Order: sequence, then structure tokens, then C-alpha cells
Amino acid sequence: MNRPTNVRGPAQPPLAIVGHGPGESPAAVPPRATPAEEDSEQRTGRPSGDDRAPERSAPQEVALRAQLRERTADLQRLKAEYDNYRKRVHRDRLAVGEIAVANVLSRLLPVLDSLAEAREQGEVTGGFQRVAEALHNELGALGLQPFGTVGTAFDPLIHEAITYTPDDRLEHATCIAVLRQGYRVGDRLLRPAQVIVAGEPPAGP
Repeated sequence: MNRPTNVRGPAQPPLAIVGHGPGESPAAVPPRATPAEEDSEQRTGRPSGDDRAPERSAPQEVALRAQLRERTADLQRLKAEYDNYRKRVHRDRLAVGEIAVANVLSRLLPVLDSLAEAREQGEVTGGFQRVAEALHNELGALGLQPFGTVGTAFDPLIHEAITYTPDDRLEHATCIAVLRQGYRVGDRLLRPAQVIVAGEPPAGP
């Protein structure tokens, strides 16, 4: 009898014919597994050709989850440390830049004092006046801020009192004259303003 040739399906391995005695029909047995297949069965505990993933026991799954949480915590901690380092470097760079600008501006304060004195004497005129205005504008662009005006409250943190005059008409210490302008860059004090202060007389013992 001929075997049909149009039957679809996975190819089957050839069957081996075993010996038989007189009057017995030949029997077909599956072929023996190769050494590589036997080694795979011993390592995985599954028959060769079984592609199913090995099942993990509950303790193994718990251990894997704990290891995953630990690695995630390590990555988060490393990221936080890097973010703090980047912020610290940026902050240090800004501080270094401010210090450099402050040092340069501090060297120019005597020039500004000379201009202020010349202006009081009416000598800053014409082209010299335009140069003085341009200088003040450029220094202001770098962050230089003058302070110290008549009528402001006395602040010992930014004012240097040269003299103090008691005055019953004033409720608190007030700057009544500015002898030398004060300057600062941002929150950095370059020099205090020298002022004359008047205010309520100090209480006696």
C-alpha cells in the first residue's frame, strides 16, 4: 500500500525496525536520543525539544524581586548624587565668577571716588562727562550698585558712622550726610558707605 505524499505536518524521524522471531510482526521503535539531547535533558530536567521556560519556585522569585529593588535603589541613589554634584559645580562656578568681578570692581572704586569729587567741583563737563557716564553704565551692567543716600535709616551692616549727632526730632538713627559712597555687587559688599548719623539721644543709665 502506497503512503500518501500530500499529508502536511511536521516531519517524523524514521522508525527503527527491531528484530522479531518466527511468526512475529516487525515492531517500530523511536530512534534513540543523541548525546547532545541527553545532555540537554540532564541539565534542564525536560525532554529535548521542549521550549517551555523553566518554572521558578516561590523563594527564587522573592529573591529576584528583592535583588531588583536593591539595584533600583542603587541607581536612584547614584542619580541623586550626580544631580547634587552638578548643582554644586554650577554654584561654585557662579561664585568664582562673582568673586572675579568683585575684585576688578573693587580696584575701580578709587576712580569712581575721583569722578564724584570732580563732579562736586563742577569739573565733569563736555566729553569728560560722556566718558564718566559711559563708565558708570558699563560698571552697572557688571552688577555694581552704589548705595548710601541722605535720609535713609542707618544700618550698621552697610554703613560706617563717622559721627553721631543726637536729635530729638528723629525717632531712629538716620543718615544726614554721606561722606563716601558705598558699593556692592549683588549680595556681596565691596565697601560700606561712610555717613554722618543723627537720631534720638541714647537713654541714660
